Amino acid sequence: MLLNILNVPNILTFLRILMIPLVIGVFYFPESWLTGPEKNFTATALFAAAALTDWLDGYLARKLNQMSAFGAFLDPVADKLMVASALIVLVWLDRLDPLIGIIIIGREIAISALREWMARIGEAKSVAVNFLGKIKTISQMIAIPLLLFHERVGSLDAQRIGTYLIWLAALLTLISMVYYLKLAAPGVERTLSGLTPGRRRP
Repeated sequence: MLLNILNVPNILTFLRILMIPLVIGVFYFPESWLTGPEKNFTATALFAAAALTDWLDGYLARKLNQMSAFGAFLDPVADKLMVASALIVLVWLDRLDPLIGIIIIGREIAISALREWMARIGEAKSVAVNFLGKIKTISQMIAIPLLLFHERVGSLDAQRIGTYLIWLAALLTLISMVYYLKLAAPGVERTLSGLTPGRRRP
């Protein structure tokens, strides 16, 4: 059992989780260890490396035929922890509007709960990840490193571009949440109607 869990893709996912406190901890280092720009660069590099493992573990799971139920559970959990932690740090650094953090994190919690419930009633396919959700993920995974980096490189203003992209991600987050809720509505209605006692005829 343990050997099935500790395969290469799952080890990469565990490493992604372990990198989360490093991304956060960098900003607590004293200035004598790392300057402000060095902290930004280090946190960005760590987040980018963690994001790379997200692609790599999925690729290796398919390539090595090591896909598992545990990996399917752990991978999205690691992604959500990574994104939520980065957003909280960015709010703390005053680089992100708290409303954006609430929208994105709140949506992830709500949709995760919805997916769990729909799986319990046998309607999991109705809330499967779609193209809109993937575009949202891509937007926020580009925006977060830019906001962590924060610095201007020539004419490239990382903070401004990252802000535009994270607002786009928040908008797509709301749209995709409404879309998922509409997809789930028939299954929810069937379940609730099955739980409602039938009326007795007079």
